[in-house]
Amino acid sequence: MPLKNRLKEYRARINVNQSDFGNMVGVSRQTISQIERGDYSPSVTLALKIAQALDAKVEDIFIYEEDAKNEQR
Repeated sequence: MPLKNRLKEYRARINVNQSDFGNMVGVSRQTISQIERGDYSPSVTLALKIAQALDAKVEDIFIYEEDAKNEQR
């Protein structure tokens, strides 16, 4: 999956668990867990809410990486 993230790191900086952070941005703990594992890519709206809650830029938390095949073309 080309979307990497640093959500867990940023969430730890503000000392908030997944459940509380989910409440802050309007999603479940399971959604936060899936994002952190890379199993779920958030919508643009959710990514913006997450960045705002963490007082960060979206691109500081979410990193888009092309896979090696696409980079060689």
